[in-house]
Amino acid sequence: MSCKVQLNRLGNWAILLLLMGLSGCAKSSAPKGGKTVPPDPDPPATEKIIRVMTYNIHRGNPPGQAENVIDLEATAAVIKSQKPDLVSLNEVDVHTKRSGVSLDEAKKLGELTGMHAYFAKAMDYDGGQYGDAVLSKYPIEESFRYSLPFKVAGSEPRDIAMIKVRAEGKAILFASTHLDHLATEENRILQANTIVNDILPQLKLPLILGGDLNATPQSETIRILSQEFTAGCNGKACPLSFPYDGPDRTIDYIMISSSSDFEFKSYKAVAGATASDHLPVMAEIKLK
Repeated sequence: MSCKVQLNRLGNWAILLLLMGLSGCAKSSAPKGGKTVPPDPDPPATEKIIRVMTYNIHRGNPPGQAENVIDLEATAAVIKSQKPDLVSLNEVDVHTKRSGVSLDEAKKLGELTGMHAYFAKAMDYDGGQYGDAVLSKYPIEESFRYSLPFKVAGSEPRDIAMIKVRAEGKAILFASTHLDHLATEENRILQANTIVNDILPQLKLPLILGGDLNATPQSETIRILSQEFTAGCNGKACPLSFPYDGPDRTIDYIMISSSSDFEFKSYKAVAGATASDHLPVMAEIKLK
């Protein structure tokens, strides 16, 4: 039956026949045997992955160089090579005599990498400030600084630099810290307990924590943090991160506070980086 009809010659009954005929034409295009073609499946949802780095930058002072030699361009090149969305920075100088009284290292690294920067002072040092910083591809909505306690003679003040960002549409917290460096673990145990028992319960959002914790995976410090955090190397061999030219220990970590909000997809030390005495550690984290 032809599906072409001149409507100006038809009455109402003919229009009805026309509609029935068109329906028949449509049915004739279906596959033989009465089988129907299933609709195309919906494409799989794209995973929301963020790239996170932690890096003790040693003030941008390359290994083997005099203390006043600062090469933040080399530091920035290491960071940019990994294309991180969030970066934890340790050993950051701001306006110190040793690194340059006019130099704000956190701000400069933000400029060199095209990222937003926040610095938190751990202590006054050499006419300026020394502490931790974070870099973020995402605009920083809020920033926070927490002091960490210490009691052993010869200790340095320590802190946490923390920001709130909206990563891939999800509100999260990201923080950087550098725990005590002394051989005795007493201060680090005290600082880990403060993070787990005092600071974390105050937070209303899931947290990603990065930093030089100066503690090996078997230490009491890491055992305490593992009560509430999961490291990217949890249950696996942790990548060696220090020293840069033949690493023999793990002291730099990226941790998550909630497995219901985050999932590690990859975790590694960045081999071959020579801008600092530490290797950076990189993680890909899925947002749930």
